[in-house]
Amino acid sequence: MEQTVIGIIGGSGLYEIDGLNDAKWVEVTSPFGTPSDALLTGELDGVKMVFLPRHGRGHVHSPSTVPYRANIDAMKRLGVSDVISVSACGSSARKWHQVIL
Repeated sequence: MEQTVIGIIGGSGLYEIDGLNDAKWVEVTSPFGTPSDALLTGELDGVKMVFLPRHGRGHVHSPSTVPYRANIDAMKRLGVSDVISVSACGSSARKWHQVIL
């Protein structure tokens, strides 16, 4: 049976996760380009997880420049089996994406 690895794509300002054990930022390369940022890996309550700040730490990507394909590919390369995307939608948001791995 394949182990569950939760992937979380977060919005601006969320760069640390309380209670995340063995936390480390990992650089991942993708044939779709560079992901928004390094990915934060670790374990939370016994579940492996990977976190990616959608806009990058410091909000370096606008909604129209987020490298969505590279982000999802990088998560898959780290073994993510399920993705949760957390966001707040402001008036400038232009795209809604549903991602199924």
